[in-house]
Amino acid sequence: MSEVEKGAGALVCIPTYNERENVERISAAVLEAVPGAHVLVVDDGSPDGTGALADAMSAREPRVHVLHRTRKEGLGKAYLAAFAWALARDYRLVVEFDADFSHDPAHLPEMLRRLENADVVVGSRRVPGGGSENWTLGRRLVSAAGSAYARTVLGVRIRDLTGGFNGFRREALERLELDRISTSGYGFQIEIKYRAVKAGLRVEEFPIMFRDRRAGTSKMSMAIFAEAMISVIRLRLR
Repeated sequence: MSEVEKGAGALVCIPTYNERENVERISAAVLEAVPGAHVLVVDDGSPDGTGALADAMSAREPRVHVLHRTRKEGLGKAYLAAFAWALARDYRLVVEFDADFSHDPAHLPEMLRRLENADVVVGSRRVPGGGSENWTLGRRLVSAAGSAYARTVLGVRIRDLTGGFNGFRREALERLELDRISTSGYGFQIEIKYRAVKAGLRVEEFPIMFRDRRAGTSKMSMAIFAEAMISVIRLRLR
């Protein structure tokens, strides 16, 4: 495994809200997969004590950092705060990663390797070899329809616009005008990829298997999904 695949210069950002059951295990799994990387836990004031547990973990593991936010403002705001934190330091590669084991840490070395030649890399459920496990048929249909709808309206070729396992070169984040991103929920994942395409960045997808969370409660709801779909129209009109 090369130094890049081991995570040298990489920051894996993990937003949390009531993820006490997962945060310690997912951070350890990430560091085992890419021992040269650092982890940034971005906690939105979790009432279950996730932030305090992350602090304790950071105190004994120098590769783990914690960014505390005072309230829950949505996934997009958490990632924007993480990106700002990373850009204020010397990280070369920045990765979005779920706290609930939906994303397999074993995919991280491949993600980082591909970022050597691409500006943005998308861990995709919708390219050959990718997919999802333990999902109901209804959830599969809703997810597939949402991606197809966003792709059609925005006129982009990225197959998995709604996916949350994404990697960015530092230079890509600096070109994306992050302060102009308006979506705060899951629509954030669509908007940041759309902005990457419009900015002329090299975007690459590779197949991953997305698994349902092991513990805790999903933050997805039909209201969040609807907000993401409405944001697609706004992006197109803008």
